Amino acid sequence: MIRVGKIVATHGLQGTMVLSHVAGKSNWLKQDHVLFIAIHKDSNIPYFVSQAKRISDSEYHIIVEDIDTVEAAKKMVGKHVFVEEDILGKASTDTPLLWIGFNIVDAEKGSLGSLTDVVQTGHQWLGTIVHDGKEVLIPLIPQMIVEVNLRNKYIRMNLPEGLLDI
Repeated sequence: MIRVGKIVATHGLQGTMVLSHVAGKSNWLKQDHVLFIAIHKDSNIPYFVSQAKRISDSEYHIIVEDIDTVEAAKKMVGKHVFVEEDILGKASTDTPLLWIGFNIVDAEKGSLGSLTDVVQTGHQWLGTIVHDGKEVLIPLIPQMIVEVNLRNKYIRMNLPEGLLDI
């Protein structure tokens, strides 16, 4: 599964939620698709989409089964949303937000660990991994990335000497 966004607000009184996503400009979300919402850490609960209306390149208004009041929808605000890879189709998959959980593989040191989070600082993305018991920030820039494999969920990189020692 790929983290595609999060529920950022409610809309109206019927349980409509605002999904902020990173999947690009396409109309990737359709009725009957399944969204997995992280109600608790590492517990993604499936919800079937009853209605999905694209609002902008980065937002949808969605209604899912079993959420039919504003009170129930408010409980979802702030929760991360995941989808199966095939739902994204031809939507943008080049954003580092989709790479959380991917394994970082260095050309010299091999597997370093999984991305636990990504943040954008200015125009650069930084990924967080835990390596040898300490948190390390990895610049996710094209000059260091050799390959992003969405199917097998790894990122092959050429990291500069000493980056892991900082």
